[in-house]
Amino acid sequence: MLFSDVRFFKGAARWGQLPEDGRPEVAFIGRSNVGKSSLLNLLAGRRALARTSRTPGKTREFNYYLVDDAFYLVDLPGYGYARTARTERERWGKFIGRYLTERRPLRLVVHLIDSRHPPTAQDRDVMALMRGRPVPYLIALTKTDKLSGNQRVQSVKAVEAVLAELAMEVPVVLTSARDRRGREELIGWIESLIP
Repeated sequence: MLFSDVRFFKGAARWGQLPEDGRPEVAFIGRSNVGKSSLLNLLAGRRALARTSRTPGKTREFNYYLVDDAFYLVDLPGYGYARTARTERERWGKFIGRYLTERRPLRLVVHLIDSRHPPTAQDRDVMALMRGRPVPYLIALTKTDKLSGNQRVQSVKAVEAVLAELAMEVPVVLTSARDRRGREELIGWIESLIP
């Protein structure tokens, strides 16, 4: 059964520290404080596997979580946090860009966007980067428990409008760590892509 054993494996601050065992990887990317750690905890069925914080910019490494000794969930550092030094933001931007475009074990990229706001310029940059890439890519709208049903529909439409501008068709999954929305759908995507 998927996600019966999930544990922190390692943090990696540069390319040479990434695991070399060839296990498939599912990467989670999004702006700072979008809810990546909360979503990872939801998938793992654990409250404190990935550390959450109200302070943005806490994840400073690629955090690898080993699932059932078979594959990794990878929590990437959040982008867009203004208090991080510009040189550090640029270094992380290059590292993340290289990871998304060159990492061979990468099997799925889950791009988290806060459902309460339209995609940011940096969200659009990630979408454009993933356009035409062979790695499957989907968007997870987070914090949807804070929206009404009509607001959730409008949030999906806002993302789909940006994707249409980029001539992309990408699955959009509504998620909430609070009410567990989207968990089974995301697990289904992962199961379909991990041999």
